[in-house]
Amino acid sequence: MSRPPFPPFTEETARVKVQAAEDAWNTRDPEKVALAYTEDTVWRNRDEHLIGRAAVIDFLRRKWARELDYALRKELWAVLGNRIAVRFQYESRDPSGQWWRSYGNEQWEFDESGLMRRREASINDVRIAESERRIFGARSEEERGVDVLPIF
Repeated sequence: MSRPPFPPFTEETARVKVQAAEDAWNTRDPEKVALAYTEDTVWRNRDEHLIGRAAVIDFLRRKWARELDYALRKELWAVLGNRIAVRFQYESRDPSGQWWRSYGNEQWEFDESGLMRRREASINDVRIAESERRIFGARSEEERGVDVLPIF
């Protein structure tokens, strides 16, 4: 199995990879998302450490059961060889109806077939009112390729 574009990445191919990841995560389909990772992928997500695609699927099922109406934006931060760094924001509501904006950074490392073998994520959450939301579903065609993430 392979996932183009392949490393070593240029800025252009890294942007393609980042947009593909954003698109996949916005489907909220754990099985689809997990296909971008190696069978033995290693993750750090907040305080969880995961190994393997099956663990990723389980994690994503739990995540999207508690992060309802999840909508994500990712932006390229840096690229070097087979590594990409991104910053991201997503918004979701918890089962009680409270909205959250989550800010974070990820470091990705890919194998030669374009699958992600390592993902490290640091994430902070901020309570927001529904009226403060600014991410509504998948990115529109007009937004593609445009950095749209204000810091606050």
